[in-house]
Amino acid sequence: MSSCMTPANGSPGNDSPDKKRVKRPYQTKTFKVELSFAARIPMSAIAMALKGQESEHTQEAIRVIDIILRQHSSKQGCLLVRQSFFHNNPSNFVDLGGGVMGCRGFHSSFRATQSGLSLNIDVSTTMIVKPGPVVDFLLANQKVDHPNKIDWAKAKRALKNLRIKTSPANTEYKIVGLSERNCYEQMFSLKQRNGGNGDPEAIEISVYDYFVKNRGIELRYSGDFPCINVGKPRRPTYFPIELCQLVPLQRYTKSLSTLQRSSLVEKSRQKPQERMSVLSDVLKRSSYDTEPMLKACGISIAQGFTQVSGRVLQAPKLKAGNGEDIFTRNGRWNFNNKRLARACVVDRWAVVNFSARCNTMNLVNDLIKCGGMKGITVEKPHIVIEENGSMRRAPAPKRVEDMFEQVKSKLPGAPKFLLCILAERKNSDVYGPWKRKCLADFGIVTQCVAPTRVNDQYLTNVLLKINAKLGGMNSLLQIEMSPSIPLVSKVPTLILGMDVSHGSPGQSDIPSIAAVVGSREWPLVSKYRASVRSQSPKLEMIDSLFKPQGTDDDGLVRECLIDFYTSSGKRKPDQIIIFRDGVSESQFNQVLNIELDQIIEACKFLDENWNPKFTLIVAQKNHHTKFFIPGSPDNVPPGTVVDNAVCHPRNYDFYMCAHAGMIGTTRPTHYHILHDEIHFAADDLQDLVHSLSYVYQRSTTAISVVSPICYAHLAAAQVAQFIKFDEMSETSSSQGGGHTSAGSAPVQELPRLHEKVRSSMFFC
Repeated sequence: MSSCMTPANGSPGNDSPDKKRVKRPYQTKTFKVELSFAARIPMSAIAMALKGQESEHTQEAIRVIDIILRQHSSKQGCLLVRQSFFHNNPSNFVDLGGGVMGCRGFHSSFRATQSGLSLNIDVSTTMIVKPGPVVDFLLANQKVDHPNKIDWAKAKRALKNLRIKTSPANTEYKIVGLSERNCYEQMFSLKQRNGGNGDPEAIEISVYDYFVKNRGIELRYSGDFPCINVGKPRRPTYFPIELCQLVPLQRYTKSLSTLQRSSLVEKSRQKPQERMSVLSDVLKRSSYDTEPMLKACGISIAQGFTQVSGRVLQAPKLKAGNGEDIFTRNGRWNFNNKRLARACVVDRWAVVNFSARCNTMNLVNDLIKCGGMKGITVEKPHIVIEENGSMRRAPAPKRVEDMFEQVKSKLPGAPKFLLCILAERKNSDVYGPWKRKCLADFGIVTQCVAPTRVNDQYLTNVLLKINAKLGGMNSLLQIEMSPSIPLVSKVPTLILGMDVSHGSPGQSDIPSIAAVVGSREWPLVSKYRASVRSQSPKLEMIDSLFKPQGTDDDGLVRECLIDFYTSSGKRKPDQIIIFRDGVSESQFNQVLNIELDQIIEACKFLDENWNPKFTLIVAQKNHHTKFFIPGSPDNVPPGTVVDNAVCHPRNYDFYMCAHAGMIGTTRPTHYHILHDEIHFAADDLQDLVHSLSYVYQRSTTAISVVSPICYAHLAAAQVAQFIKFDEMSETSSSQGGGHTSAGSAPVQELPRLHEKVRSSMFFC
């Protein structure tokens, strides 16, 4: 037991505390370690993979040399996060507020590519807890200015499992909790000898008195606050909070606030030249060439970047209203002096205002005027409903309920559209309950705004969303109007986008949300509808693509198939192109064998003799490959495609930067074609992927990943808000039936979207 450790609730042993402090350095523990043979992994599997002959040992062999990199970095005292390494160097830290810091490090892993075995190095950032006094972290974390204002229930959750060093002995422990009483009142049993008598006597003493009187340590402010517990469940060990310091390089795994996230993005930006310079420096400093294990594997690492050749695809031509051309420049365009391709009419609508600060009539008049210039007829709203002042401090669901009572009493019938003005631009408490009420309970299309600086660009962006939600189209590809998209325009083709949204880290009881969006009104590829379901927390494979007969749920895909059929002139799709987001290479086989099989089953259920052709493409954004132009400070231009050198030696994959990287260094999207029965020519498929980055109705820029995937992500994120404000306790999360995973409670069911909005682009 260390010199400043407080023995609590029980006998610490027969020796006096002073004797124990003397004896401690000489006590040793003996550990028996047994090494058992696991497997022999032939490193020749990597050489075979480079020749296009992959075996079951390939990934294992690459994992072995990745582990050697981890071991090499761990010897340097790095924080290891999978294949990313973070040094305890203050120049790598950026303060994000709230007791959290961004720590810049680097990612390093091996990959088999067409140009041989490649070392993939990139800048990486993780969040760490700000080291230093525990009380300083709690003050910053809870944004309070005095320890008296700390919420200790929150503090207990924030501190659990963090490591501290205690003074004066500088010993490291892991926090297991806080004491129930404050330092003055928290008692424990201390055994001490009575004079010269042999038997020790147990006395009750407070933690405060023990440290101040027995140990002679001055405590300035700890007395009124709980102690840090670092002991075992039945044998707590307490330290006053001011003697505890958080050690460096501890990951912060909770979700960041909007402010912290934007601060992290802003402070992590690096222009291409800066990033290249940092990566070159990292490679030199990491000194992998001195690693004896890598040498033993016959691996040496070149000092320069891999040279690759890329192509820049021509931007697709876009059409606005009246068949006018839209000219794109650097992946961007605008609607100045142009009308939308298919403009809606905004009638039977009203405004609800949850923000006291907004001048609603000015905003409405500006929308009507701007809409007229874009071809949208925006009629005057039936009414502007201001929130009752007495409701401002009420819980969000109550505020929404009260507002809807007003809507029902003040409107002659159900509105077609509601404009909702919120006080906060992001993370408004009202947003989730409001969307749920509109989309699930009443089937009303709604647009939320939180205007700060209203100008023509802001109004246009709002109108683009409203137009798409009410069934209009903002712009179209010339090749879909012609129609002349290779293969896709010739036979009925359904495009699916699939994604799963998970709860924040640490929210293990929040259901994951799966979304599938499907194209409609073939031969269009710009219009979509979404189907959304909840499933077990953290489950990446979508388990509700097909539901057998006998359930009241059609399954996600059947909804999209039926919608395609009814919206495309009673045609069944002969080709189905699936874009799947968010899966790693280790899950590719599951996507093929589980998800694709479910989609095929959904087709068979509708028509036993129907055999559409499938193309399945996985899109990955979460990777570490970046492209640079030698000698140029700029990012690669939009439309850049790389399908050689750094791609897989055997499988069909390519990287695409469809968007213009305006900030930092462009991250390309990595597309893997896992299955292709449609038999696209490589150029045709890359052109299609590029074109689908230009049909995102919410913006006037090319986006970094195909629109169907972005829409699936938006739909999942928006519907996730429906349950965000529900009580997610153990009891509530097990109500309502739903899907179950082994050993878990049933998942909370999402409310289904109202039939009036089910086929709309409500997620736009």
